[in-house]
Amino acid sequence: MQINITHERAEGKGSGPLTVGWFLTSDKGAVMFDAPERLVQRPPNKGHAKSAARCPAVVQMESRYFVVKCPFDLHLGFGRDDKGKAHLVNRLGAASPVRSNKLNEILTLVSEHEWRFPDRPTVQLSLPYCFIADEPVWLTQIGTFAHYRADPLPGTIFGGRFPIDIWPRPLMWAFEWHDTTKDIVLRRGEPLFYVQFEGDAPDRPVQVTEVERTPELALYLEKISGVVNYVGQTFSLFRAAEEMRPERLVLPKKR
Repeated sequence: MQINITHERAEGKGSGPLTVGWFLTSDKGAVMFDAPERLVQRPPNKGHAKSAARCPAVVQMESRYFVVKCPFDLHLGFGRDDKGKAHLVNRLGAASPVRSNKLNEILTLVSEHEWRFPDRPTVQLSLPYCFIADEPVWLTQIGTFAHYRADPLPGTIFGGRFPIDIWPRPLMWAFEWHDTTKDIVLRRGEPLFYVQFEGDAPDRPVQVTEVERTPELALYLEKISGVVNYVGQTFSLFRAAEEMRPERLVLPKKR
């Protein structure tokens, strides 16, 4: 289904950098969550004129992705109890940096009847990262294709794409576990996923800046939060959300 949305408030769009704001939905433990960073490989070889580091296509592509890092050290296994019910196993046990009761707050093993495939469990890691814009911008969340791991994850992440100007929401890391005989190992500080932003023109540079969680922004988030529990096709609510949206929500944070 094609959804057409009119953004009357974006009168000045199309000129200058595309400004995207990011914020945490809660200040609880905020010191653990690093700011999103532009995807930049370690200092590459630029000595040769034909080096890939100088290729305009490579530079343009990398400049448009931003990295969200993992805030926790986690080592998870998959198991089933004596009744066959699936559950997560904390391999670190008492040595885990994250207390067991807190793991239940951030980690969810999705109900088995909601898995896309019967042999691929879905794990969700809740995060407080949220992005917002004052003109039409679509966010795409994808896996860390430019990050090499000596121990690859035993599955793939769920990607997603949605408009952050009218549908800002906390992101999560959703993982489809293809090989449950192998553990999921996440390390604090390593790339967890990438986000890309698309505006009205593909050649506009993207600028990501931390913004204030203003009362207006908090109220708007409250109006659109949790609807996934009650409505099957949330994209059908975009028009109603846009009508509720204040003219401006992006207020850069003062340093």
